[in-house]
Amino acid sequence: MPVISSLVFAIFIILVVVALVASGIRIIQPYEQGLWIVLGRYKGKLNPGLNWVYPLVSEVIKIDLRTQVLDVPRQEVITKDNSPVTVDAIIYIRVVDPEKSYFEVANYKLATVALAQTTLRSVIGDMELDEILYNREAINTKLRDILDEATDKWGVRVEAVEIREVEPAPTVKKAMEEQTAAERARRAAILRADGERRSKILVAEGEKTARILQAEGLRQAFILEAEGKRLARILEAQGEAQALRLLAMGAATLDRKAISIRTLDTLVKLGSTPSTKIVLPFEISSLIHNIAGYVSKAKEVPAVKEMTLEELEKHIGKIDEALGKIPKPEELEAKIKERGATAAEEEAKIKEELKGLLSKVTKEKERKE
Repeated sequence: MPVISSLVFAIFIILVVVALVASGIRIIQPYEQGLWIVLGRYKGKLNPGLNWVYPLVSEVIKIDLRTQVLDVPRQEVITKDNSPVTVDAIIYIRVVDPEKSYFEVANYKLATVALAQTTLRSVIGDMELDEILYNREAINTKLRDILDEATDKWGVRVEAVEIREVEPAPTVKKAMEEQTAAERARRAAILRADGERRSKILVAEGEKTARILQAEGLRQAFILEAEGKRLARILEAQGEAQALRLLAMGAATLDRKAISIRTLDTLVKLGSTPSTKIVLPFEISSLIHNIAGYVSKAKEVPAVKEMTLEELEKHIGKIDEALGKIPKPEELEAKIKERGATAAEEEAKIKEELKGLLSKVTKEKERKE
């Protein structure tokens, strides 16, 4: 019996020793940092892995070194322009000094959230509602800087602050919606008026261009018509001049008897006309007296010296120069075709300009619709 009792006592002692040794084993995870406290005295840090501390008298505090997300509760804030808004945010923090985070503050998470609430209320209160709604990035940066500086003594670094929601009061929200609707209506009216103005400008420009083109067409038509009339008059006058020159050359060798006979022929032709009134620029009685004398041979006919072509050219000049250059039918036809081609080109150009203008007006109307 004494041997069994001794054996049981020894096993008990071994178990107690093993239990004591095992109670001193602490495992620190890779994302943690351990703080070792023995009987109220700080002994040091415990690195990740297997660590052994004094059993029964040691306390190990594990501090999470990962980035942590803290939610800032919703709160109502009065802005600088006296507009009540409800704001909430989230904070991203990381413990950079485990000793300060445990020994300098009782609960660094609760302290950071409380500080974020007061800071958020202070920052929002110094800004107007429109600035808060459209300038969140500046608010986030300002909050992060203030909180990071304040939590530095706690061993906590504020990595980011994000305003999650900014909700104005219902009355303010309704007023903002009415303001937005009025602004959109104003912009629509401006765009509509601008569209109508541009449409009227384009129509006026089209009418102006059409009138200019029409006037240009009329001018070209008048010019071509005047050119045709001028050419016709020139050709007609040239023909008359050539006829008179031919008549002069033919009459150069005629005597008075022949001239008198030609005059009688002219009187016969005048008498055959249906006119009841004829004006003659000379005295008929003397004409008849001369002709009677020639017929009865009572009056001597003055001799007329025949003239050669060379003598005639001495008096009136070269025959070709006197007659002038007579244009050939081919030349006249070529001039007429040239004028027609020029008129066709002008007409085609005017049509192209009108077509481009109509296309521009149509596109502008389609864009407006």
